[in-house]
Amino acid sequence: MIPLLPFSLYLHTLRYLKPSQILGRICKILPRPAVSRGGLPALRQQGAVWRQPALRSASLLGPARFRFLNEEGEVRDATGWNDPQREKLWLYHLHYFDDLVAEGAAGRHEWHKALIRRWVAENPPGFGNGWEPYPLARRIVNWAKWAWAGNELPAGAAACLALQARWLRRHLEWHLLGNHLLADAKGLIFAGLFFAGPEAEEWLAKGLSILECQISEQILADGGHFERSPMYHAQVLEDVLDVVNALRNLPDPNSAKRAAVTEICSEAVPRMLAWLRTMTHPDGGIALFNDAAFGGAATPARLAAYAAALLPGHESAAAVHTGGNWGNVPHFSHLAATGYIRVDYGDMTAFLDVAPIGPDYLPGHAHADTLSFELSSGTQRVLVDSGVSRYGEGAERLRQRGTAAHNTVEIDGQNSSEVWGGFRVARRAYPRDLVVREAEGVVSCAHDGYRRLAGRPLHRREWRFRECGMEIRDRVEGGFREAAGRLHFHPELQVIPSGSLNEGELLLPDGRRMLWRILKGEGRLLNTTWHPEFGKVIPNQCLEIRFDGPETLVELSWK
Repeated sequence: MIPLLPFSLYLHTLRYLKPSQILGRICKILPRPAVSRGGLPALRQQGAVWRQPALRSASLLGPARFRFLNEEGEVRDATGWNDPQREKLWLYHLHYFDDLVAEGAAGRHEWHKALIRRWVAENPPGFGNGWEPYPLARRIVNWAKWAWAGNELPAGAAACLALQARWLRRHLEWHLLGNHLLADAKGLIFAGLFFAGPEAEEWLAKGLSILECQISEQILADGGHFERSPMYHAQVLEDVLDVVNALRNLPDPNSAKRAAVTEICSEAVPRMLAWLRTMTHPDGGIALFNDAAFGGAATPARLAAYAAALLPGHESAAAVHTGGNWGNVPHFSHLAATGYIRVDYGDMTAFLDVAPIGPDYLPGHAHADTLSFELSSGTQRVLVDSGVSRYGEGAERLRQRGTAAHNTVEIDGQNSSEVWGGFRVARRAYPRDLVVREAEGVVSCAHDGYRRLAGRPLHRREWRFRECGMEIRDRVEGGFREAAGRLHFHPELQVIPSGSLNEGELLLPDGRRMLWRILKGEGRLLNTTWHPEFGKVIPNQCLEIRFDGPETLVELSWK
């Protein structure tokens, strides 16, 4: 039996929605006419060069065997496409067909042809996960990419692709918006370029219109995607690059709307690359704020290479940030629009989350992580954010989104933002009083996420960076019963506490050592888990700092 949730959770979730989202939810449950199977558009003649896109890791292990989210499975018959024993996200990946444009795809050509035939035969229109708009849009794009790369779609697949485009056109995700709507628009654009005739032109025009509007809304002034997830930012960057690839390199490029959208996307790419570069650790991987995991998008290096091939002249913006080498002077990179700050000092790199959790009307990928941070020493991660190993509903998904799974302060056992369900947030934290004093190496900020509690507490944090060390000072202003800050260590570190647990040593894999000291507060070590990829749960340790007054102070030092 599903437990009843407090009415306030629904109230404080629904009040942020846009009218278009509410209308979209109503339209979603209303019956709609069946998609016509007649009068399918002709294929557009292709005469230009489609450039190779960013490649993903191979996921097709055999003719019907797959590996998604670090879990293998086989689809033996038609029921496997919608196997209720599988997680929803695993089934979504099954329907994406990402392997068509993955590493070594040419060597799996016959498997791909047979799999496309199976999908057409075993997924009737409108039925199952594969006909939901998001996987449908991604599959349209991948089938088109595969064909543009010189492969011939099996008999019946082109007609099925046109039916998919018709279905997508009627089921755009206005109830969700965000990266889903961008993916829908991209699917329509690719379908419109793949086919010819009035219907295809309407798909193209609709996709271009949505993309033109959404790029200006979703890509903020600092180049970051407004959902504040480095993983989804990378996905959206790949979408934008693919659209530039298609609009520039496929026939009939003379439409004014196409030219305008090509220009908008091309202008966004360098800013988006610069943002991604800033949010990339020296090890080449993204920071794991909000819903973010390795492998969920093309790597920053591959996206940079793709951009450099498409848009020559932007190589400097495409370079992956290597970090460090700033000597004895801290270097601050403030992404003011999205709300992240990167600090490089010697070989130390820190990422500070002073951001809103996301757009108010779309916080589905948000975690209760306000004022969290990550830390690297050289290419070794030291303090890690939780990452994410799973979607869907359940206690583990909720725990991974919760404040205790992040390097920030939890008050009275509550989350700083009211995350619930799989992708819901009711009352949420807003950062305030941000001060950046670069010359002193200081960043301070507060948030109001706990003001809903008795005592109306306010969490205020100060990071102070110095040569070979840093301090983290947390203060709770207002009444509270209990509070604790946490520092989650990378699993490769050996954690060596002293007897009191208020100080200890961190041994890095390369032999370097770091020290921690709790100058205010009481420490204890906890066994926790880190989730750098979907499907991965890796044991690690966490230093918990209990408040014995209004303030805690922790010092990290290294040589």
